[in-house]
This record gives sequence, C-alpha cells and structure tokens, in this order.
Amino acid sequence: MTLSASRMQSASLSLPIEGMTCASCVRRVEKALAGVEGVESVAVNLATERADIRAAAALDTTALVQAVEKAGYRVPAATTELAVRNMSCASCVGRVERVLRAVPGVTGVAVNLATERASVQGVASEQALLDALSRAGYPGQLLGEASAEVDAARREGERRALWRDLLTAVVLTLPVFVIEMGSHLIPGMHHLVDRTIGMHNSWYLQFVLTSLVLILPGRRFYRQGIPALLRLAPDMNSLVAVGTAAAYGYSLVATFLPALLPSGTVNVYYEAAAVIITLILLGRYLEARARGRTSEAIQRLVGLQPRVAHVQRDGQLVDVPVTEVQTGDLLEVRPGERIPVDGELLDGRSYVDESMITGEPVPVEKTLGSQLVGGTVNQTGAFILRATAVGGQTVLAQIIRLVEQAQGSKLPIQAVVDRVTMWFVPAVMGAALLTFLVWLLVGPQPALTFALVNAVAVLIIACPCAMGLATPTSIMVGTGRGAELGVLFRKGEALQLLRDAAVVAVDKTGTLTQGHPVLTDLELAEGFDRAAVLALVAAVESRSEHPIARAIVEAAVEEGLSLPELTDFESVTGMGVRARAQGRQVQVGADRYMRELGLDVALFADTAERLGREGKSPLYAAVDGHLAAILAVADPIKAGTPEAIDALHRLRLRVAMITGDNQITARAIADRLGIDEVIAEVLPEGKVEAVRRLKAEHGRLAFVGDGINDAPALAEADVGLAIGTGTDVAMEVADVVLMSGDLRGVPTAIALSRATIGNIRQNLFWAFAYNTALIPVAAGVLYPAFGLLLSPMFAAGAMALSSVFVLGNALRLRRFGKSGQLTVA
Repeated sequence: MTLSASRMQSASLSLPIEGMTCASCVRRVEKALAGVEGVESVAVNLATERADIRAAAALDTTALVQAVEKAGYRVPAATTELAVRNMSCASCVGRVERVLRAVPGVTGVAVNLATERASVQGVASEQALLDALSRAGYPGQLLGEASAEVDAARREGERRALWRDLLTAVVLTLPVFVIEMGSHLIPGMHHLVDRTIGMHNSWYLQFVLTSLVLILPGRRFYRQGIPALLRLAPDMNSLVAVGTAAAYGYSLVATFLPALLPSGTVNVYYEAAAVIITLILLGRYLEARARGRTSEAIQRLVGLQPRVAHVQRDGQLVDVPVTEVQTGDLLEVRPGERIPVDGELLDGRSYVDESMITGEPVPVEKTLGSQLVGGTVNQTGAFILRATAVGGQTVLAQIIRLVEQAQGSKLPIQAVVDRVTMWFVPAVMGAALLTFLVWLLVGPQPALTFALVNAVAVLIIACPCAMGLATPTSIMVGTGRGAELGVLFRKGEALQLLRDAAVVAVDKTGTLTQGHPVLTDLELAEGFDRAAVLALVAAVESRSEHPIARAIVEAAVEEGLSLPELTDFESVTGMGVRARAQGRQVQVGADRYMRELGLDVALFADTAERLGREGKSPLYAAVDGHLAAILAVADPIKAGTPEAIDALHRLRLRVAMITGDNQITARAIADRLGIDEVIAEVLPEGKVEAVRRLKAEHGRLAFVGDGINDAPALAEADVGLAIGTGTDVAMEVADVVLMSGDLRGVPTAIALSRATIGNIRQNLFWAFAYNTALIPVAAGVLYPAFGLLLSPMFAAGAMALSSVFVLGNALRLRRFGKSGQLTVA
C-alpha cells in the first residue's frame, strides 16, 4: 500500500499488522520498525496484530509502513466512520477535517455537515481520532456503536430541544420586541410606555427578559462559540456569540452606567440580541427538520426489513426477530408480507413486488429455485424459502451501505467551497472589526451606536451555514432518490462526473441484449404445425450442448411440449444434425445442408434476407424429406433498450457499442437501435483501448457493462455503470449500479446527475452571492447615498432564511422522476 508521507507530531503510534503467524514474525516486525529513524521502542502483539511504536519526536508513517512491507508483512488502511457533534457551519467542517488529518496515521478525511459524519482513512486508532475531536470541541462517536434507530432518536431529541428553546425564546423575546420596536414603529407607543411603566423601567424589563433569553435558549451559542474563539478557531456560534454579546453589553452599560457613554449614544439594543437568538434558533429548528427529511431515503430503506420472521425450528414454525435468522434456516412467507432475508424459494410460487430494488413496479413471478431479496413484498401466494444471506450480507443491507457511502462522500466541487469557508469566519470577524472602526472614526453621530449596530449586522449576516449545507444536502437527497429509482451511486463523485459525460459506451451482450440466446423466429412451410415441428426439432437438438440447440429446447419446454424419443441420431460435420423421432426423419442445419438434401430454400428467401439484416443466422428444418421450417436463434434486445437509447439521444449524448461479437451482428443491432458508433470483434483488453480512444475523441465517457470481461473497461471509463443483474466483479468496479438490469437506468442516472449538480450550483450561488452581496450592505455602504442600514434583527432573519432556502431547494430533488424532470413523485 502507499500512504502519503507526512511528519506526525506525536510520540506514539499504533499500527495494525497483517500476515504474522508466529513469534518469529513478531521479532521480524519489531526489528524492521526499530530500524526506522526516530523510533525508540516497539512492542508487537501477535494476538491483537498491532504494533505500538514510541518515539522521542515526530514519526514518519510512510517510513514505518514501508519498513513493515519490506519485511514481508502488510499494514492495512482502514476506514473509520464517526458521528461528529457540534458542527454548525462550513468552517466547522474544515476545522474537523484539519484536526483529524493531524492524527498520526490518517491519510484521508471527508466530513459531511448534513449527515454529521466523518469518514477517516488510514491506520490511526479509533480512540486517537475520538480524542482529537474532543480536544477540538467536536465530540465524536463510532458509528458502529449506535444503530440507525439510536441515531434517529438522538436527532429527534435534538429537534425537540431546539423546539423547546425556540418556544422559550419567542415567549421571552416578544415583549422586548413589542416594547422597543413598537416605540419606533407604532405612533403613540413611545408615550404609552413612558406614561405607564416609564422608559427606564422598560429598559430594566428588557434587561431581565433578554438576560433570560441569552442564559436559557441562547446558552448553546456561548457554550460552543466562546471556546472556539479562544482556540482561535471561530465558527458560526462564535459570530452569534460575539454579535449578541456586543449588543447586550452595550445595552448593559447604557442601562446601568450611562455616564460612561458619550452624549447622544445612550441607547439600548436588547431587542437586537434577543431577536437574533430567536431567529437563529428558528433557522436551526427548520434546518433540523429539513435535514431529517434529506435522510428519509435511508430511513425508508431501513424500514423495509421486517422485524419478525416465521422460521421452522425443530419441526415447529416460530416467530423470531429477523436478527436471529441464520443462513440455511427455512422461513415461511405469507401473502402481503415482506420477505425477511435473501433466500431461495423451495416450495410454492408467488408474484413478488421488487420495486424497492429495481424501481420497476411490475411484480415478478417466483417459482422453485427463484432468488428472493429481503425487503421485497410477497403479493399472492405463500412459500417456503431457504435463507442464503442474513444481516449485513443481504442485498438491502449492501444497498443501504452504498447509499450511506455516497451520501457521505465529497464532490470535486466541494473542494472549492472548503477552501473558501476555512477563511470565511475569520474574514467576517475582520470585516466586522473594520466596519466598527470606520463608523467610529468617520461616521455621523452617535458614531459609537452606528459602529456597534453595523458591526453586529456584519457578524450575523455572514454566518456560513448555507455554504456548508449547499453540497451535502443535495448529494443526500439526490443519491437517496436514485436508490428509490434503482440507481445506486457507489461513489458520490460519480454524480458530478456523470453530468459532464459526452459519450455513453455500452457492452452488447447482457446490457443491450438479454445475455443468452433464445428462439426468436420460427416460420413454417404450408401444411406443417408449429407445435409438432418445434417438438421434433427440439428433440433432435436435445442431444447437442451447443447454445443454439439449448435455446431451441428451452423454447419447446416453455411452450409445454413433450419431446419424442430419438433413434439414429447423427451429427453431420459442417452441415447439421439428423435423427428419427416418432418414426419420422428429421434434419436440422444450414442452407447448404438443405441443398445437399435436394431441398430448395427459396421458399424462405424473404425471411432469410430479413434475418440476415438483423444479424441472425437462419437454420432450416426438414421433416420426412420436405422443407418444414426456417428458425433463428439470437440474443434478443431487452424490452427497454430502444427507449433507453432514444432517451440518451434526447440528453444530447453520443452512444457507442463495444462488443466482442461479429461485425455483421453488431452493426445490425446498432442500426435497429440508432446507435451512433460500433466497435466490434474486440477482446476485453480491446474494450479498454476502445474506451481510451472514445475518451480522446469525444471527452468524458460513461461505460455500461455487466460481465467480468467488462470490469477493465468499467474501471478505465470516467464513470462505470454496472447492470445490477450482472456479475459481482463488474458491480465492485463500477461507480454506479443499475439494480433493475434495465438500460433505462442509464438516462435516469445521467438526468439525476444533471439535476443534482444543477441543484448544488443553485445552492452555492445563493449561499455565496447572498453572503458576498449582503456583507457590504450590513456594513453600511448604502447609507451615504440612500440612508439605508441593515438592522441586526433583519440580518439574523435573512441568515436563517438563507439556510432554509438551500435545504428547501435540495429537497426538490425528492420529486425527481424517471423522465428526468422535477415532477411530483
């Protein structure tokens, strides 16, 4: 393995070691590690397969790994998934990533604000990662320690706490807002307050109520924002804390020590502090609700698995939790129930709704030997199945893992956002300080009041919540909607790369076509019966193992025909086969065989010409010396393929077919489907070369395949899409898996990619343009010309609105339909 070199500022490190089998292995690993510069002591434990290394100064992780590998052992790089708390904005994301990267042994980090998760690659211990997060003020937890239900319960608890704080803040803030703003907006209100409780007494009342707002619902901002500020790592909470504290502190001085302020500047801004806290709590509550909706796709997938299974144990049918079902168990599934685990049908038959896997609503017939997928819905009959995969090995569990991985990944576009937001909060605080100084030095009187109000407005308006949510929320909703449509994005970056595809290259067999030969044509000469001829031909072909022969036999079996017994079977080299069946002489072969028998095939000339145009090789059958039928066996085009190719063309994409089949057959299929370019008669390595050439000629390329021989081309393509009914190897290499096995999933995936990236761009434009445009307004640039200032209260409301807009815009992707339009689902 290769890990990026980095000097780690730590005196100890624990490395996992693979390949050790005995005490001599331990000594060899210890000797290899002790030889690395800076290492003071090494302790290798065979039982735990770990090496604990101590050094006086920094450790070079790469040098340690190379030493272990040179000794003949391996240091596996693991991926640790963490739930991270207290992140509130994009700057938090950048700080968490920086903290985790500094842990010895970490080689890669991706943090997602919307899912509140961090994915860490490398050899660092889990405890070291958790300790680093705690020190930075972002406590973490291993995802494995909490089930989906526990995580959902935690999020629901947080939403309830936000709702409670929001209600408290509203009740306490409303009187403050009415007293202070009413005095400015409602005629006579100022005199009413002055006559009843007195203006100064109203300040005391505002002081009490605002203090309660800051101490009770507002304490969350100070509890997180002040420590972050002291660590010189300010975040959104720091901006709110500083802004409200400034307004509150100034009001305290005006209320209790007015003599300290210059004449004409004695004013209170309690309402600004209280309303800011209330509005930001409102924004956070709406965010929390919307974030819950972004993960609904995962929640729905998790909810598809039933809790209880009917299992045969000791001759009895008992209900057990699905978590206790074991591989090999026999389960009964009744009409209307969800299938508990993956299995094979042993007894009975039914129709099963597999739409949650394939996205296709038409139920699929299941008979003896059919494979069943856990979570799908049994429709009509009862049956017995044998469990073949349980727990985390089921198709549903794997789908959930793939969707979670895609939702937690970062797109290339996010790198730009991360670079900007890392400096955004410090820059905002600098802009607020500059605003304060400019107004204080050159502003009109009362200069101190103007300086304070505008500086607070700058702090509040610029909170980068929307920036941090812009990309991950769209990814979450887009990949979740894709899973519901049978399109699994195994890698989140495929969302962005697929959008820019210029050409779609497809394999033929198993992708455009069904992947196995079937009898497609059977035309009879006058006086012959279809069933009788097909039974005779199938009986003769039953002695052959050729795929064409098997296809004819399968067609007869599917039509319920019984095959007569054969005698005198003979294979005529280069011609065909012959035998006697039911006392009748039957010959099957090519046209030259018929001519050798003295039979004129001109009767079927038009049919033979048509079959040739379609890339099919005709066979002829003779019965008792008379030409009886013309047959053709081919790999038929899948029902949805023409529609898929048409949809790709409507998306303005060029379609190419890469196949190992012969040129005539490939060209015939391409002409029927309207495929733009054909590359035929290529071996697997030739497919890779063809992919490279198409990329060079046309630009970004998506390749669609299903077989083991497609795996190299899937890996070489910019985006590889695997047919879900294909091989495991192809699906492991691919970036996107089409669960239905239907090529119509390709335009769906591309249209969804375009919709998602377009959604992200809208979000980013709103977030960046909004913040960039309103910071100068909050600083007061419109005041000299128009006399306009942005109140801190309106700044807080606008900031909350920005995040809610971004989340609401992302949620529009839930209505994405297979047509590629944002229609109502």
